[in-house]
Amino acid sequence: MLKRILFFALVLMIGIVPLFAQDMELAGPAECPEGDATISVAGGSVGGELAQLESAAAAFTANCPNVTIEILQMPDSATERLNIYLQTWEAQSADIDVFQVDVIWPAIIAPHVVDMNEYLSEEEIGMYFADMIAGQTVDGRLVAVPWFSDAPGLYVRTDLTEEYGVEIPTTWDELTVAAQTVQDAHRAATGNEDFWGYVWQGNDYEGLTCDAHEWLVAETGETFISAEGEVNVTDEAWIAALDRAAGWVGTISPEGVTTYQEEESRAVFQAGNAAFMRNWPYAYNLGNGEDSAVAGMFDWVPLPAGASRIGACLGGWQIAVSQYSDNVDAAVAVAKYFASFEQLKARALSENGNPPTMPSVYEDADIAASPLMSRLGPILGTAYARPSVATGERYGEASALFSAAVHSVLTGEASSEDAMADLEVALEDLLASME
Repeated sequence: MLKRILFFALVLMIGIVPLFAQDMELAGPAECPEGDATISVAGGSVGGELAQLESAAAAFTANCPNVTIEILQMPDSATERLNIYLQTWEAQSADIDVFQVDVIWPAIIAPHVVDMNEYLSEEEIGMYFADMIAGQTVDGRLVAVPWFSDAPGLYVRTDLTEEYGVEIPTTWDELTVAAQTVQDAHRAATGNEDFWGYVWQGNDYEGLTCDAHEWLVAETGETFISAEGEVNVTDEAWIAALDRAAGWVGTISPEGVTTYQEEESRAVFQAGNAAFMRNWPYAYNLGNGEDSAVAGMFDWVPLPAGASRIGACLGGWQIAVSQYSDNVDAAVAVAKYFASFEQLKARALSENGNPPTMPSVYEDADIAASPLMSRLGPILGTAYARPSVATGERYGEASALFSAAVHSVLTGEASSEDAMADLEVALEDLLASME
């Protein structure tokens, strides 16, 4: 009974998209399980993500008509999504068979998912980037299969930087000046007071952890908890960077940026109302879509550097199978197909442009010719991981503490010195409780 109550609560919160076999050109072969099965897949809807997931599911069911796939549309916020997953796993519910999981969650999901080593051959596992496989391996168990990678960059309205004689910024200080310059000039030229210099993700959630992690790594060369378990949140250069970001709010960024997630930022930029935007690869093809006011008017470059380096947040999503599923074999078949060469290529060429997790996909001629993929190399090369290894299954708690403290500074509720001093104590207490 508890399982059904949880399931219907999820339906009310996020909605279900059932998918059945339909006539369409298949992206590649699927390994069909025996017998009839209905498989529920929890996935995201950022940008065109939901449409791509529906397409993959339809391709699978067209090849395997004995399987029905139900897409459970999860919240865009990774924090909210994880909370739903944790409720599902706590109930040991069979209502979700396949999960889209964040790159930082392997230790969190490990007790609740199957070991994919038991279902994939060595040859199949060897098709993925070795480091990505290692990152999803916990105590020898492969808890998730790499689905698509991620690293953010800086979106630049190059038409406006050229018009107003502004160089593309390569440091955060330069970005602050460039954003103000373009904003002032464009408002004066057009009278558009809704035009802003810079939009980013300032809401209190995992996305803000990513943004602030980038400012911190850029200045100090280290994230907020080092691999050795040292807390790193009181460095003077970091305090200055946090004050700089707080200074953006209401000047080069809207007051409401402290409520923005990825899609709110993209909406402003894609409507033509921002000069610069920090966002992930998915926004590139969408920004060049037919409904975009900035198609062909922007570029995507590495994030600005600080005193130490560029510290783009290493992201990405994996696909995992619940050990509580009533049909693990069918769920594994769906997961394997979604993470297959054909589907990784399809994702890369979709409007979301998700970076593939197999080296061989990048060798494909269609991928090599993609403007987005050609920009990915330099950006992925700047990526730096969040401290999910140092914190293990407690990463979510550490991230929530970090995000909340940063958010309190951005909203003016606390000074950077006080907020970071309190955060240092809280993170050290968390680490001590793990010993």
